[in-house]
Amino acid sequence: MKKLLKSAVVAATILGTSTAAFAEDWTPPGPIKMIIAFAAGGGADTQARLIAEELEAAQGWKVIPEQVTGKGGLNAVNAVKDAPADGTTIAMIVTSSLGYSMVASKTGSPQDVTLITTTAGTQMGIVALADKGWKTLGDVIEAAKGGQEIRFGVMTPALADIAYVIGKENGVDFNIISVKGGKAVTNGLNAGDMDIGFGAGVQAKAVAAGDMVELASARSEPLKNSPDAPLLSDYGVDFVSELAFLFVGPKDMDPAARAAIASAIAEVATKEGGKANAFLMKGFGGAMILTGEELEATVQDAYDSSGALIAAAAD
Repeated sequence: MKKLLKSAVVAATILGTSTAAFAEDWTPPGPIKMIIAFAAGGGADTQARLIAEELEAAQGWKVIPEQVTGKGGLNAVNAVKDAPADGTTIAMIVTSSLGYSMVASKTGSPQDVTLITTTAGTQMGIVALADKGWKTLGDVIEAAKGGQEIRFGVMTPALADIAYVIGKENGVDFNIISVKGGKAVTNGLNAGDMDIGFGAGVQAKAVAAGDMVELASARSEPLKNSPDAPLLSDYGVDFVSELAFLFVGPKDMDPAARAAIASAIAEVATKEGGKANAFLMKGFGGAMILTGEELEATVQDAYDSSGALIAAAAD
């Protein structure tokens, strides 16, 4: 999607003085159910559970994680949107759940839920094993034009569309292989079942070790680990993937609950020395906090621009 998220990390002080005081008066009326839209054991699930653990320690709240996966996060959205709006049910999804997933399925809108806060963005890039010898995506395109079959691993329909558009704009046909999760792409690359693939940050360790190469940034800006890698715009592609992990609540959520939970999550996500912060630094380049009107505008932009990507991939 186009310009999905700003790259800058927003300061942890996300609430104005009056709003912060408003939030301090709120206490959950019972345990908080934290719906997690990601499979157990993965990076997103680990992030959510670490945040839940630290919320309990810092706030004294009882937080109960619960997996509700499937349909690009829409099952989690459906599970939270009609729950009691008193702050006792929240869900961790990704911004594309309220963008591409909704547009592609022609169901719902971002207004079906209350946006609380993001926690981190992704370092989405196109990666390959270093022993392939490719340095940039341009090398891969030249190989494809020379007759080599390029198997391109993707983990979401949106990324499949971006992969298709990359090929279309550069006159090549990729063999696009869809799998579940970034780890599956990494496994496919290591097993030789794929030649290139999207990585949302899981590739960081392998890139640092020299085992993998980030051939291009799928963001609107350079990748932190590979600042010299070209952008997709260098190859005529007007779409990026700048997803962020996002907590949402039911529609018309109690404003005091929203403010208190947003503040508490931001605090643990940005707390130096905390488990959640350390995990976000290692896997996602650090915390990225967006709330309020800025978050609402970002999510709406993702929703609005998803239709353009779907149309481009349908040509």
